[in-house]
Amino acid sequence: MSLCQYSIVFALLFVGAFGHGDEELFLPLKTLQKIQHNHNEPSCSSQKSRSENGAIILEMKHKDYCFRSRGDLNKRLQKRLLADDIRVRSIQSHIKNVSSQHVEALSQTTTQIPIGSGVTLQTLNYIVTVTLGGRNMTVIVDTGSDLTWVQCQPCRLCYNQPEPLFNPSISPSFRSVACNSSACQSLESATGNSGLCGANSQTCNYLVSYGDGSYTKGELGQDHLVLGSSSVDNFVFGCGRNNRGLFGLASGLMGLGRSDLSLISQTSGVFGGVFSYCLPSTEAESSGSLVFGGDASVFKNSTPISYTKMVSNPQLFSFYFLNLTGMTVGGVAVQGSSFGKSGFLIDSGTVITRLPPSIYKAVKAEFLKQFSGYPLAPGYSILDTCFELSTYEEVNVPTIKMYFEGGAEMEVDVAGVFYFVKSDASQVCLALASLQYEDEIGIIGNFQQRNTRVIYDTKQSQVGFAKETCSFM
Repeated sequence: MSLCQYSIVFALLFVGAFGHGDEELFLPLKTLQKIQHNHNEPSCSSQKSRSENGAIILEMKHKDYCFRSRGDLNKRLQKRLLADDIRVRSIQSHIKNVSSQHVEALSQTTTQIPIGSGVTLQTLNYIVTVTLGGRNMTVIVDTGSDLTWVQCQPCRLCYNQPEPLFNPSISPSFRSVACNSSACQSLESATGNSGLCGANSQTCNYLVSYGDGSYTKGELGQDHLVLGSSSVDNFVFGCGRNNRGLFGLASGLMGLGRSDLSLISQTSGVFGGVFSYCLPSTEAESSGSLVFGGDASVFKNSTPISYTKMVSNPQLFSFYFLNLTGMTVGGVAVQGSSFGKSGFLIDSGTVITRLPPSIYKAVKAEFLKQFSGYPLAPGYSILDTCFELSTYEEVNVPTIKMYFEGGAEMEVDVAGVFYFVKSDASQVCLALASLQYEDEIGIIGNFQQRNTRVIYDTKQSQVGFAKETCSFM
């Protein structure tokens, strides 16, 4: 690496020391292009895990790093945004159509796993590797889903995956879940579909359908799950025999929602219902962590954790809702009629943050005011605030902060402010989008959660934020 390249990387790591203090971030465009468009050949077979102070820590990677698609880069970028839009539309449709029926709802240790990328109601972007029935499985991490599932043999219809399919017949600890079991009866609250009996009452069939037409069908099973150095006996999961959709090449999905069948609920006796993650960028060297357990000493946060309470929504109990009370752009507070009035969904599976129109218009106007002087570029897919920056070596970017009830705040990392549509920086867009209607639910996407430690405490019903440069070491 040349001395010039070192200086660029150094500038990105210490952005607070450049530009105009806390209100503006110095952004070396070439470094961010590298982060968003790394072309190294991926290999996720070496994803790591460790135990520290009773915590299980899993290494986390971005899905694009582990399962990089072939073909034209710009087409892949457009496809990603289109898929993200489908996911958001599905979430909004689900929220509107959900019934008014209330969903009634376990010595804590901590575990950390590497995190990478991942699907829930459509598209996920981060993955981790776990061990199920003695076999390693790379699964998508999704806070918007509940049922964990993997593709299983014999499979009637399975999408391609590089890892061998899970084979329950060779796992000595695998057991089918009976139709009259509590797990089978919990399927409706976890998936929206009741469990169905197979040829005999010893088999409970499941169906999870996603808004874009993706689905997984199969039978409920239970087996020995290993998360880092922690073991979970009789873990209930979906053994998918018929699966199709936007799951990339992952072996399945890890459901981190709040229903009884979610991984968080099933392991609450061990981890106390607490988990957290630090989402890395797509750069090949970048890896974050998924931590199970509430021991904050294993975190590497550079700012104190600030907490906000979860917003109660009995109709949508499984989702994580927060009360967004304000936003600032470059230190300037913006006004929006939806601040503090409705819960915002925080989701690891949605990529781009969606704001109600009144908030988005205010953020966009203030951003354009402070980022004036740079040439505009055409909008792209769901993104309508774009710039032509191919002739610039560096730019000063206004900081964006989100504020939540109780004083919690989340500063958007510099890598989460701009989405590079074109790898030559000729089309670089503000990575925020507007919802269609004011009464739709806002969503905080994973692109804006990068390099932030996000802590979910289901027992205390709170979510915490702290700045952290994501790394698994």
